[in-house]
Amino acid sequence: MIDFLLGPWELPFMQRAFAVSAVVGLVCGVVGVFVVLRGMAFIGDAVAHSAFPGVALAYALEGNLLLGGAAAGIVTAVLIAFVSQNRRLKEDTVIGVFFAFAFGLGIVLVSTRDSWTTDLSSFLFGQVLAVGPEDVWTVAGLGAVLVTVVLLLRKELVAVTLDRETARAAGLPVFRLDLLLHIAVTTTIVMSLEAVGNILVLALLITPAATARMLTDRLGVMTPLASGIGCAGTLGGLYASYTYDLAAGGSIVVVLTGLFTLAWCLAPRHGLLARARRRAVPPASGGRVQGLSDPDPPDRP
Repeated sequence: MIDFLLGPWELPFMQRAFAVSAVVGLVCGVVGVFVVLRGMAFIGDAVAHSAFPGVALAYALEGNLLLGGAAAGIVTAVLIAFVSQNRRLKEDTVIGVFFAFAFGLGIVLVSTRDSWTTDLSSFLFGQVLAVGPEDVWTVAGLGAVLVTVVLLLRKELVAVTLDRETARAAGLPVFRLDLLLHIAVTTTIVMSLEAVGNILVLALLITPAATARMLTDRLGVMTPLASGIGCAGTLGGLYASYTYDLAAGGSIVVVLTGLFTLAWCLAPRHGLLARARRRAVPPASGGRVQGLSDPDPPDRP
């Protein structure tokens, strides 16, 4: 057991992978809470795929793939936030328009090259075991900035998340807060690409927060809980990848989904078993427990 726990830490590339994965899991937990509460899962998927044309353009120009993806994702996020202010169109409609356009543009750009390389494939599927020391420091720096900004503006973001119109009436800068959240989501997604890749990155952003949502009703508890679940899931996925020689990104997502399934079944208040128990044993009334065969009360006039 000790060899299982300590063995991977003896390898420098695993140490870097653990560090990057832990930071990514923590940041995704903090930002993902607002994505889940606001029902923005679709924008996470759209931003992840909108990074594709930037990566494809950087690939064609032999530039930095992550910088290209970040630029394209942020531009798309700003456009979505701006166009969504027109309440004639629902936010998911605007997201769908830019999502389709960005991914189509990426396909067009890729078609201009005759072949794919390992670099572009790693963007799609992740390559956390190949991160260098500079990647660790970059992810740690971005993560610290993101967590600090989100926590400093936590109350304002919660107000906009729960009721946009009330927040606007209270004088909050709704558009700027929307823009900030969109950029935070984009940056979180781009910094997570090394860990799980473009295809699976949405799971890292959504699943820990969704798991925490099953376990608590309090936002103050949900945020650190989501971060803890994100860290535990990424580290557990890396252990599974190392032990059984599996793809690291896929292993991380499978472990996170397993944790979500456990919460969905076993959560003390909102889990499947808890709801089944409440249906089987109705609350006491009049000093006795009503059975399932008790007649309905008579209708009042």
